[in-house]
Parts: sequence; C-alpha cells; structure tokens
Amino acid sequence: MATKRKFEVFSAGCATCHEAIDAITREAGSSAEVIVHDMKDIHVVRRAKELGIRKVPAVVIDGELAACCRGKGVDMDVLRSAGLGRTFIR
Repeated sequence: MATKRKFEVFSAGCATCHEAIDAITREAGSSAEVIVHDMKDIHVVRRAKELGIRKVPAVVIDGELAACCRGKGVDMDVLRSAGLGRTFIR
C-alpha cells in the first residue's frame, strides 16, 4: 500500500526559508504531504526544540529531523535520498 511521507518544514519566514519551502513542495508533488510550521508560534518552537532543530529552515521527515538539518542547512540531494518526490510503500 502506498503511503504519503510527511515532510515538515520549520520556517522563520525569511527568503531562504521560502526558497526551501518552494523547492520541497515542487519536488514532493503529490507523493508526499508537506507541512510548513511557523517558528513565530511558541508551540512550534517547543516542538522544534524537542526535535533538536537549532536553525531554520529545517526539515523533519516522518517525525525525524533530516540528516542535512542537524548541522547545516537544507540539502535537496539528502532530502531526495530520504524519499522526497518518491512514493513510499509500506
């Protein structure tokens, strides 16, 4: 059964964040659910801390912080390797 993967983008609303959101949304197409979280919301900030997010933009894939977002910025090649743009089969 094909299941949509969940990509969450944590954003501060800056130009770099918007660029990452646009690229991720474009790559994901209909194969994934993309949710954008606004770091101006205190609940989002708390969740970001729980996930280990230290800078934005940051991407969480199916509940886990993407490897590229643990120390550097968003890396589309890493996200593609993690399944962005592909249908996930369970």
